[in-house]
Amino acid sequence: MTPTLQNALEQTASKVESVLANALKEDAQANEITRPQRLTDAMQYAALAGGKRLRPLLMVEVAKLFGREDDGVLTAAAALECIHCYSLVHDDLPAMDDDDLRRGKPTTHKAFDEATAILAGDALLTFAFDLIAREDVHQSAALRLQLSQELARASGIGGMAGGQMLDLQSEHSDRSEAQIRTLQAMKTGALIRYACRAGAMLAQASNEDIARLTRFGEIVGLAFQLADDLLDVTSDAATLGKAAGKDEERGKATLVGLMGQEHAREELAQLIDEAAILLAPFGNDARTLIEIADFIAKRTH
Repeated sequence: MTPTLQNALEQTASKVESVLANALKEDAQANEITRPQRLTDAMQYAALAGGKRLRPLLMVEVAKLFGREDDGVLTAAAALECIHCYSLVHDDLPAMDDDDLRRGKPTTHKAFDEATAILAGDALLTFAFDLIAREDVHQSAALRLQLSQELARASGIGGMAGGQMLDLQSEHSDRSEAQIRTLQAMKTGALIRYACRAGAMLAQASNEDIARLTRFGEIVGLAFQLADDLLDVTSDAATLGKAAGKDEERGKATLVGLMGQEHAREELAQLIDEAAILLAPFGNDARTLIEIADFIAKRTH
């Protein structure tokens, strides 16, 4: 990881964690009755447990590319991170991927209990829309509404949740390359695509540039999943901070399993080349975004 990217990661992670920590305090807000402490404790545990905050970083850096850098972007980034954190809490549950570790710590249902983890995930999901609707996100209520709808679609039936359903159905079943790419574009790619698209929308980029960054997000999403699948078969729990070898154990359909490790590595290299070509018109201003894509493709944990 380059010093530039390291600095960007640390700064964005710190700022987003600060937004989340402040927003998830126990004090009830307007039109809330009360916030049960055990629920807020579990939400804080799930949302403030560290992590790279790659999705918020992508949103922040894309908005920055088009000239917007303010707290409203961080609020939108925190909303996206709430969706991501909720998905991890639910994904770790015994009925889903049944994981005991997340980022080297007990998963939320292990640290609390299953019922509390389910409710914490529910609350983080709904809280995301509380954040994305706030006025500091953008002065245009119409744009905030569009961002809310697109976030719902990226995380819902036709996005992440739908992709998770397809992933569960793929266990111990034959799936074509096209089917695997579809489920991965939904389960993993949809929120990464949204991060890049929303960043451009928040900065009121042109339609052409929004489309360009949307495609960039699709590339990064695919690269992320390919790298994740490679790590599952080549790394270990101590390095990953979560169980390794789970895909093969559960008979998951992955491109690595279908086409092999070498093909996956070749495709990752091609994806990074495509990302660089796509953002070439922005010159050095897009350097951090290219570094993010390269880091995602080559990460070791």
